[in-house]
Amino acid sequence: MKALEKILQDATAGDPISGLKWTRKTTRKLAEELKEKGFQVGYTTIPRLARKLRYTLRSNQKRLSRKQDERRDEQMRHLLRMRRRFLKRKLPVLSIDCKKKELIGQFRNPGRTWRQQPIPVLETDFPSDAKGKAVPYGIYDVGYNEGYMVVGVSHETAEFAMNAIQSWWLEIGQARYPGCHQLLLQADSGGANACDSWLWKAALQTLADRFDLTITVNHYPTGCFQMEFDRTSYVLHHQRELGWATFGQL
Repeated sequence: MKALEKILQDATAGDPISGLKWTRKTTRKLAEELKEKGFQVGYTTIPRLARKLRYTLRSNQKRLSRKQDERRDEQMRHLLRMRRRFLKRKLPVLSIDCKKKELIGQFRNPGRTWRQQPIPVLETDFPSDAKGKAVPYGIYDVGYNEGYMVVGVSHETAEFAMNAIQSWWLEIGQARYPGCHQLLLQADSGGANACDSWLWKAALQTLADRFDLTITVNHYPTGCFQMEFDRTSYVLHHQRELGWATFGQL
């Protein structure tokens, strides 16, 4: 174990919070280096030994941004303060996001279902073979820890995003927050609800006028994928991915 740990020292990265580690060296390469030091070990044994040293198998994770604003921490603290302020007053706080468009038809998807035989799907994923396209727009009510999803069938537009929020307000929001005239939306900075989109701002004004609402919008800084803030991605769309194999066959 000490010999393996010494070999891994120069090619190790890790998480200081959880203590988990990972290496860029393959199991075959590690086995070869151990044999050079006089240890008889097969490459299939390396994963078991590595787990005892708190190493884990990991893939790359997109978390880095080329541009880092000096006031990023201040931005995130402001987002959190606004969220807490609305929640303290029992006002609705919605985290909103539109995710990857999906083709509808006999296509392969990563979700799984309980069945005796796998579902046969097409060998290719050509858009021309699709029955249509699904555009999932997620709305997560932070105060009630509850998600709501609207699935469009054409394009991700500002009008579609506004209609999704309106649908939530009519079906859930009005009854859940009676007499409420304020709404906080927290969203990423791109897509239909982009921070520089005039169509998005005009659509929100239409929504505010229609229901006599004062709508406050916070945008996450570029590259924000933290669970603490972008709850829609991690709570709502994660569940969508788990069951997407079934949905994709509709």
